Amino acid sequence: MKVCIVGAGAIGGLMGAKLALAGEEVTVVDQGQHLKAIQENGLKLIWENGTETVAEIAKATDKVKDAGDQDLIILGLKAHYLDQVAKDIPGITGPDTMIVTVQNGIPWWYFHKHAGPFEGHTLESLDPSGVLGKHIDADKIIGCVVYPAATVTAPGVIQHVEGDRFPIGELDGSESGRVRKLHDVLVNAGFRSRILDDIRSEIWLKAWGNLSFNPISALTHATLVDIC
Repeated sequence: MKVCIVGAGAIGGLMGAKLALAGEEVTVVDQGQHLKAIQENGLKLIWENGTETVAEIAKATDKVKDAGDQDLIILGLKAHYLDQVAKDIPGITGPDTMIVTVQNGIPWWYFHKHAGPFEGHTLESLDPSGVLGKHIDADKIIGCVVYPAATVTAPGVIQHVEGDRFPIGELDGSESGRVRKLHDVLVNAGFRSRILDDIRSEIWLKAWGNLSFNPISALTHATLVDIC
């Protein structure tokens, strides 16, 4: 599978490295010293148990359009950077391309295929310029909730902290062929994944966890394990 990681930071880099190590053809879009290190040395992953591996990246570039057509696009950027790459996403998208968003919080596509009274409603607070809705085809999106923790410790180096769960789901709750394919790709890469019939509930579950723990962590500088 041809996979493009747009934003190979902590989570994008973690996913890109594991997918490449599993044999997928991975393209990375990033910038600066991080990109240069990946181009020269590959993407190094240090797992929580200390195991170190280096993933060979098929292509590493600072331009989305250079990636070419992809089977899977993982948008690993922070939410406030998405509008800077949105207009280039159609250029690497084919008729069967899947797009996975891995940002925390409520996504701009929340009401797409919601099938409720707000079906199709646009969350202007999350896409004020409308650029995301215009350029990123919501029909291609598969929802995903990120539970692993990781960090970029040096250019081209991803340190996995803990966790390996990536639950996914179609926006309409169906168990489609493509979501099953994505599930299998993630599992083959060494992640735990399950297909949910209500991905939005899982998004809220993580949001409630962040709401409960993050303020305590900010005030005490304690980690999640200490708080628990």
